[in-house]
Amino acid sequence: MKLPVYLYGHPVLRKTAEPVAPGREGLKDLLDNMFETMYASEGVGLAAPQVGLSEQIVVIDADPLGENFPECAGRKFVLINPEIEILDGEPVTRAEGCLSLPGLSENVRRTEHIRLRWLDADFTPREEEISGFLARIVQHECDHLQGKVYIDHISPIRKQLIRAKLNNIVSGRIRCDYPVKYAPRRK
Repeated sequence: MKLPVYLYGHPVLRKTAEPVAPGREGLKDLLDNMFETMYASEGVGLAAPQVGLSEQIVVIDADPLGENFPECAGRKFVLINPEIEILDGEPVTRAEGCLSLPGLSENVRRTEHIRLRWLDADFTPREEEISGFLARIVQHECDHLQGKVYIDHISPIRKQLIRAKLNNIVSGRIRCDYPVKYAPRRK
């Protein structure tokens, strides 16, 4: 089932997500729905806060980017309670977009070499060093679990320049090709 993607301005996107315990009821269905939502929205990653759940769950399927970024080929993950350790390397600036910020893309500086620890869908502990664009995707999605979005990494001047576009998202004056949930209207 396709779930609505919660858009910039919705309070759930600014909450720190809660850890997920083994035996979480409905987890398999949620993961299936998150993957279906991500694919229908033409994304490569989706975090639970983006579908309205303040839980530490991320789905990623980076394979569509494999032709341009070989480290992404064949990489499909479920991340539960992920932890990231930034490793060595110079930060790299690349464009990022987000399903919760439709129509926007901004250059974000990130170190693209990380160590990732997480639980998979069966709650089996995993650990891996990840580099390149795949590391950027993981960091982007895990930011959502900390109540952050990628524009939190851009300069205040750049943020001011896109303020009108952000206001259009918050006020619901945008069109999207996938189901969305706008921020609650202020009274």
